[in-house]
Amino acid sequence: MAFLFLLPLDFASHPASLTMTHSDHHLTQPSSEIEAQHSLGLRIIAIYKAIKTVCLIVVAVAAFRLIQPDRFHHLLHWLEHLPLTDSNGLRWKLVDLLEQMGPSKFVAVGIVALGYAAIFATEGIGLWLRKHWAEWFTVIATGSLIPLELYESVAHFTWLKLAALVANVAIVVYLVRIAMQPRPPKHTSDT
Repeated sequence: MAFLFLLPLDFASHPASLTMTHSDHHLTQPSSEIEAQHSLGLRIIAIYKAIKTVCLIVVAVAAFRLIQPDRFHHLLHWLEHLPLTDSNGLRWKLVDLLEQMGPSKFVAVGIVALGYAAIFATEGIGLWLRKHWAEWFTVIATGSLIPLELYESVAHFTWLKLAALVANVAIVVYLVRIAMQPRPPKHTSDT
């Protein structure tokens, strides 16, 4: 009975209730099973980053095509003559915004979109290849945008903005947990 003081308090008070918590479960799992779970999570995040990369490349291509004044004016004409009922004036707000920007501003839009696409592609490729640096790079890049996403979700709420915020917070938390885990030393062969 003297050994009971060495046991955790909850086990010492209820010796018959030896249960394993979720946090203890990973200690008994084989490391290959844990690696497979982490690999799947990283692959899902990498695919998410790849989708964002493709969307931003599409935005950049569209922006660079709108640099040409004839294409820009064709888009404005098309928007002005859409046969839609526009109950909230969204189409006219878009037309006004485009007219204020003019075709020359689309160079900046395209460059920014390509810049973000490069960041997302770097994150996705690094995570797909299970590179430790990519975990931290993604944490920093994604985490740095969370305050802006939070502000946007509160100031101009949409379900899509809230979903993006929740997804990015989940990604940051997940990657911090994985990145903080000890790594087995890499074996190098001298052959």
